[in-house]
Amino acid sequence: MDTQQFLAEFGHIANAPGGMAQLRELVLHLAVSGDLIRTESPIDALPLIATIEAQKQAHPERKKVIAKQAPISRAEFKVPPHWAICRLGDLALTITGGGTPSKTHSTYWGGDIPWASVKDMKEHKFLDDTEDHITEEGLKNSSSNLIQPGRVIVCTRMGLGKVAINRVAMAINQDLKALELPPEVSPDYFLILYRTRKIRGTGTTVSGIKQDQLLALPAVLPPFEEQLRIVTKVDELMALCDKLEDEQQKRCKLQNTLREATLQAVAKAQSPHELQASWARLEVNFGRLFSAPEDVDEAIAELKNLAVRGLLAKSMAQDLDIERIKSDCQALRNQYNASGLMRKQKLVAMAEPETSYPPHWVTVAFDEVAIVIGGVTKGRDLRGRETLIRQYLSVANVQRGYFKLDELKTIQIAKNELEKYKVAKGDLLITEGGDWDKVGRTAIWPGSIDDCLHQNHVFKARVPSDLLLNEWVELVFNSGIGRDYFAGASKQTTNLASINMTQLRSFPLPIPPIAEQRAILNRLSELTQLCVEWRKLIVRRQQIGSLLAQATVASLTGIDLVTEEEAVKVPQTELISRLRLGQTPSIKDQAPLAGILARHKGELATQDLWQRSTLEIDAFYTQLKIEVAHGWIEEPAVAEVREKPSERAEA
Repeated sequence: MDTQQFLAEFGHIANAPGGMAQLRELVLHLAVSGDLIRTESPIDALPLIATIEAQKQAHPERKKVIAKQAPISRAEFKVPPHWAICRLGDLALTITGGGTPSKTHSTYWGGDIPWASVKDMKEHKFLDDTEDHITEEGLKNSSSNLIQPGRVIVCTRMGLGKVAINRVAMAINQDLKALELPPEVSPDYFLILYRTRKIRGTGTTVSGIKQDQLLALPAVLPPFEEQLRIVTKVDELMALCDKLEDEQQKRCKLQNTLREATLQAVAKAQSPHELQASWARLEVNFGRLFSAPEDVDEAIAELKNLAVRGLLAKSMAQDLDIERIKSDCQALRNQYNASGLMRKQKLVAMAEPETSYPPHWVTVAFDEVAIVIGGVTKGRDLRGRETLIRQYLSVANVQRGYFKLDELKTIQIAKNELEKYKVAKGDLLITEGGDWDKVGRTAIWPGSIDDCLHQNHVFKARVPSDLLLNEWVELVFNSGIGRDYFAGASKQTTNLASINMTQLRSFPLPIPPIAEQRAILNRLSELTQLCVEWRKLIVRRQQIGSLLAQATVASLTGIDLVTEEEAVKVPQTELISRLRLGQTPSIKDQAPLAGILARHKGELATQDLWQRSTLEIDAFYTQLKIEVAHGWIEEPAVAEVREKPSERAEA
């Protein structure tokens, strides 16, 4: 490889999406290919293997590594001819496993001996301490072993590929192995070598690798002095990667500040004219302000707030007939009272609005312009009554502005309750709460399922007047203004929030004239579509940048870091499980999915996370597997993943 060419492409690769992780991987692969340093008078490394083998035979420990694998052909490796070709087991004197003391014996735990498990294997070079500690009694009464300092600790289950050097004596659990290296092998070089091995695990639930398979992994060994020089060069290049990452972080912070200032100028616009000027500045500087799809999502959210404040369209001279809207609602309420669909209720007072609206708009309690009805409760005693079984909408089915209908459950109701709990086309469905992102979520029912019901945790609202659009109400509820109201009015517990019917009915709803409602919604649709196109451009730019970086890596080294990875088998599953944030990744970690979870209270449905990631499904599963293995995302419960029926079966 040409060094000048590598240096010329260094920054190009680094600036591609995921480029820093790929660049670090590239440095490691170049290191074990002999391409990072030059050797004028090479020394043959092959005798080192014989020296290491002699030390094994003389080693007093019973756990010494016995090499049983056939030799490897040199033709399979592109390394300097004086390097030794061997297997990983040829480079270790001993290998030691671990175990877990019984949890039922309190005297085994809380001692002074560090006890390492996969969760302690961070992305660090050294392992100095652990979350858990055991006692001497726990060590003696378990299959765990005390590992002396200076051993190489590797994961053989779950966190495959994780490796570290322990600098203090510690015990390990059954998912880890400890390798003792001979003086002829630099531990720092071994870490570089190990991180470039293709460690392919097996297992349906948790991936793992057997000890014999681990020791049989191909390896390359340069002379000891070359090992040290390689380590020095890798450290230099990794320091350069750190510097580049710091610069990227500073640039990202500056970009975020500029974007927030620009969006703030848009948000503070006091007239359509000011908004137009601010929006023009945003368009002109789009490339400087937006670099990730989620950046555009912020702009879309701000557009909704502007729409609700009346800044997306010119004020209409048309008068607002609020009495007609109220009268239409009262007529429907009287009809429902007479038919027994709902009991008589006093109108609730309007909550105090916290937002200023155009003076010709009217703000009223939602209760005055809409009929709000609670849903059916599960588990009721219906013995002796004629019943029906129907599908129903739960909180999980109602998203912001759309429905997820891939999994609808059924419920039993009395036959005479069907009209009360049935949702009709155009009904507004509003969620009572649950997690923070669920409270007040609103969507308009498209009428896609006949006789569909709604659960008691989902409110149903009907707006009878043709002077008030359902789409306007949905926009207000789902905007930042609506979400702030529901968050402030809700009953709050740890990570949970919920509203009751009274709080929903008292919502201070701003109402513009009908023509203005339509104009605002149309303009919002136009601008949102423009943002969607921007988002697509960013995603496409990221994909192209990533492909170019991959091609550059392949052309420089002949190593395709992507295609050489084991193909992830993507099951035909429904994305119905919930994913939760595990260990918070550092800013240097390439953990985009964990980053999305962190911005959404640490938890999302898999389907939501996939959609927010903008990744193709196979790429999503690949990235998810990586981040679960690193512990950045908790491993999802197997019971929550369900096989999809095949297309043939569905037909």
